[in-house]
Amino acid sequence: MKIAVLSRNRNLYSTRRLVEAGRERGHDMLVIDTLRAYMNITSHKPSIHYKGEELIGFDAVIPRIGASITFYGAAVLRQFEMMGVFPLNESVAISRSRDKLRSLQLLARRGVGLPVTGFAHSPDDIPDLISMVGGAPLVIKLLEGTQGIGVVLCETEQAAESVLEAFMGLKANIMVQEYIREAGGADIRCFVVGDKVIAAMKRQAKPGEFRSNLHRGGSASLIKITPEERMTAVRAAKVMGLSVAGVDILRSNHGPVVMEVNSSPGLEGIETTTGKDIAGLIIQYIEKNARPHQTRTKGKG
Repeated sequence: MKIAVLSRNRNLYSTRRLVEAGRERGHDMLVIDTLRAYMNITSHKPSIHYKGEELIGFDAVIPRIGASITFYGAAVLRQFEMMGVFPLNESVAISRSRDKLRSLQLLARRGVGLPVTGFAHSPDDIPDLISMVGGAPLVIKLLEGTQGIGVVLCETEQAAESVLEAFMGLKANIMVQEYIREAGGADIRCFVVGDKVIAAMKRQAKPGEFRSNLHRGGSASLIKITPEERMTAVRAAKVMGLSVAGVDILRSNHGPVVMEVNSSPGLEGIETTTGKDIAGLIIQYIEKNARPHQTRTKGKG
């Protein structure tokens, strides 16, 4: 098969591993810098050009689209879909998962466990917003933040009011969530491929920090997840319409709650921690499922 990998940097661990895994299984792998691909949008023969040449003959495309280029990356991926190329994750599903508020609303509609979450626009509504999520301590998140950036833990209601007023004054889009104290600064990254959790790891925040992201100095370890956690992760990925996803779960007193569904989960942490060939399993999934003109909008919204 001829497989394109949409990635800004061929030297990134995840990109490199996907290319290696594909070549080991006899596939022709080509890394395409997402922002250098450009499109001819036409009814009869949609095409993509890259560095002066037309891209033809691809069987599948693996999108590794960074959050900062979601709009353009989704457009390039959509063009591949129009050309009948099988996408590992569909453009609609990626756009859906990148909109944090929309993704939570979709998960809530389908009954997936979530932290109590509030969203408001006017500073006049701050006191009621705070009480809505159970008061302090609470977590305030920028909707555009990634890798733990733009996430603030407010220990008191006074601190929460000050931070919310500051963010609202900057016209930033924010949401407020209950703080799951019993999680102890740890979350579980479940790596979903198809309808299975193929690997899971526990990420623990460093002392004095509540964000468990590995980019923020968190540590990773092996963990055995419960059937309920497994089912929650698979359901969350399915609601988003993602074939491959990193689903972040917290263990709360009322069961597993989903923090985020990531459409381009990194491979380094999960492969290093579990020792599993995640990249190889992703390529196997493509081999089993890639068919021309197979794209359909999965899920709703």
